[in-house]
Amino acid sequence: MTAPVTVALGTLGCRLNQVESQEMGALLERGGFRVVPSGEAAQVYVVNTCTVTGRADFSDRQLIRRVAREHPGAFLVVTGCYAQTDPTAVAAIPGVDLVVGNHEKYRLPDLLGSLIKPPRPAIEVGDIAAVRTVPVAPFARMAGRSRAFVKIQDGCQHRCAFCIVPTARGGSRSQEPKVVIDQVRGLVESGYLDITLTGVDIGHYGWDLSPRTSLAGLVRSLAEIDGLGWLRLSSVLPAYFTPDLIDAVTTLPAVAPHLHLPLQSGSDRVLRLMRRPYHTGMYRDLVSRLAAAIPALGLGADVIVGHPGETEGDFEATLAFVASLPFSYLHVFPYSDRRGTEAVRRPDHVPAASIRERARRLRRLGREKGLAFRGALAGSRRPALVLDARDPASGRLVGLTANYVEVLFDGPDGLGRRMVTLEIGETRGDRTQGRLIGEAEA
Repeated sequence: MTAPVTVALGTLGCRLNQVESQEMGALLERGGFRVVPSGEAAQVYVVNTCTVTGRADFSDRQLIRRVAREHPGAFLVVTGCYAQTDPTAVAAIPGVDLVVGNHEKYRLPDLLGSLIKPPRPAIEVGDIAAVRTVPVAPFARMAGRSRAFVKIQDGCQHRCAFCIVPTARGGSRSQEPKVVIDQVRGLVESGYLDITLTGVDIGHYGWDLSPRTSLAGLVRSLAEIDGLGWLRLSSVLPAYFTPDLIDAVTTLPAVAPHLHLPLQSGSDRVLRLMRRPYHTGMYRDLVSRLAAAIPALGLGADVIVGHPGETEGDFEATLAFVASLPFSYLHVFPYSDRRGTEAVRRPDHVPAASIRERARRLRRLGREKGLAFRGALAGSRRPALVLDARDPASGRLVGLTANYVEVLFDGPDGLGRRMVTLEIGETRGDRTQGRLIGEAEA
């Protein structure tokens, strides 16, 4: 009997990419292949790329070249957003055998034919703008993950001045509710208690379906699944928070008290340059309403520094705006030119040294906000999901609270992916200590 062909998947970028790698893995295994951990020897290597920033492209090329160098006899496939937006450049990297677009990645088992390395790379990249559906590719586990992520939507209807994602992902399209519900139910039955709904623009979920539905409606359906511990939402634009969605995230016990609201700038002038569909007044009002309704809300935001046209005054406005709101963490991104976007054509680019300094200052503020948030939890008792892997530096267990704080504590093996109650202790830097009280119900 012939042994199955082995495939290793390497993933760069966002949670959505991680989900899609799990989906590809499930499709490959159903197609008779055997998926192995990315560090193991394999006959086929698949690199799932990101292109959201120039740094992401650099990391993509680094990984592709390393795989080609370390495994010269393996068949090398490159897919994902970098493959979608610049397939010719990807195909020019020595060692690449097949370049696959974001929609075509779901045909990967069929595209892996004889596995004979071709004289020149094959390119299977279609027009992502013409895609109208989200493929169905259920999976039963998230390899190497204590928490699960479920793709409910792909693509984006917005055209922000700095963003290449619509070029890489196409227009917004939603997965059918039954498919999502079945996927979440299956993951819960496999032992996952903490599940995050992810996509590119999940607030737009359901607008393209017939009959039309909404993110709030989906959340209400998922919250009824027996055994689900916490349901989380990935990034949701402020403009999508309808009264129904606000009610769902503030009243349903299954929805974790943790939200991520992309900000990008605290200057209304820069938000207009970015073509963002909200202003700081709308953002502040939403945060105030959510924070008043959800005790100890874990609140994150993305912020871009150095967008073309951003002045020092604009940046100071962003610092002041961030300082005034109850964020528990920030993701700070230095602006990066993306080919074909509106921002790259502007004449008023911010000097690189200024961008680095602004990023440094904003990250420092983010650390201060995070430290204050975690320090305020000291002495409280909170349920936490125990992650499978111990903290490598201390050897202690790691618990993730509902409001997205990692807590280090001493405890026995065998608690991974179970809910416990922790007493939150001292916070120093990015480390929060805790004490195990006992197991808790989800």
